[in-house]
Amino acid sequence: MKKIPNGITCLLIIIALFGYLGSVMGMTNMLNSIMKTAHGLLLNTVFYLMSMCVLTGALGKILTEFGVVHLLQIMLRHVMRPLYNMPGVAVVASIMTFLSDNPVIITLSKNKQFAKYFKVYQFISLANFGTAFGMGLLVIVFMIGQGYFAAPFIGLIGAASGGIIATRLMQYFICKKYPEYRTLDAVSPEEREQLDREKKLQAEEDEKPNTFIRILNALLDGGKSGVDIGLAIIPGVIIICTLVMMFTFGGHVEGVDANGNDIVVYTGEAYQGCGLLPLLASKLSTLFHWLFGFTAPELIAFPITALGAVGAALSLIPEFTAKGIIDDNVVAVFTAMGMCWSGFLSTHTAMLDSMGYRKLLMHDFISQIVGGIGAGIIAHWLYIFVMYLS
Repeated sequence: MKKIPNGITCLLIIIALFGYLGSVMGMTNMLNSIMKTAHGLLLNTVFYLMSMCVLTGALGKILTEFGVVHLLQIMLRHVMRPLYNMPGVAVVASIMTFLSDNPVIITLSKNKQFAKYFKVYQFISLANFGTAFGMGLLVIVFMIGQGYFAAPFIGLIGAASGGIIATRLMQYFICKKYPEYRTLDAVSPEEREQLDREKKLQAEEDEKPNTFIRILNALLDGGKSGVDIGLAIIPGVIIICTLVMMFTFGGHVEGVDANGNDIVVYTGEAYQGCGLLPLLASKLSTLFHWLFGFTAPELIAFPITALGAVGAALSLIPEFTAKGIIDDNVVAVFTAMGMCWSGFLSTHTAMLDSMGYRKLLMHDFISQIVGGIGAGIIAHWLYIFVMYLS
């Protein structure tokens, strides 16, 4: 395999994917469905998500500007060490990723005043810890907008629990491979001295405008950051979600034949596909039902999509709702897995690279995958427990 040129391998994969789709749907129907699905996602999903990003971005900036984030840090920092084995200041990372997205960890990791509280093994696992809360506000608000109120908050607990699993598992991998990272500070003593000198020399005068101007600036700046996030999710929604939908949904059912099998017809409409993923998932339907409470094999498409982009995964919800295969339990599991994974496959490479520890990327992926699965399982069984008590 190493002797095969990359271009040939790429062509073989493309031919295999689209050849299979074309053989099931017909080439013309396949191309029409791809284009119409992408167009439908852009108009019906992307702009809806972007509007939510603008509103949640404005809210997040307001909470930061008027000290709510600092208040939450004071309230929650005492749970960081026993649960996540992280210093109290790490709560800032969880709040910021909850209000925005997990790449905010890159900005925090460049801040030496923030990094000086961490040992190296804790500093590296910050990517896993922050990701567990990624785009949490957007996910929860979206689910509430779909008519689900209690289930998203059960999912939030599941995501936080999955974060414990992912963070501590990553720390275990790091300390096992590099034992010296357990005692080594993320910021060297020389850098600490330099930071202390800069802090003493820097006498900042905190002159803030009046309250009305602060509110206006926060709303506009937060809304602008929401637009940036909304633009950033467009490729994930259109590319990843279109591909997943093509392999998730089937054609139009026009009745049954003499043997009782569905008569499937492809018309080239949006959201039609070959139905391969549900077919594969049906082989493990008993396992998925026990772990997550999934009652339809199509539901596996959400966590698969969330691996690459949680914004794209959210765009599947209206289609699942139209098919009548989603309920509160599924929403709780989707919220937990969507937050805990929040597209880490597309962001963690850059995050670890910016920290200077890309060599641990495979351990990072394994930890986050296990954490996301654990988040979904915990959310499902917690939902059952809550329903039992009620």
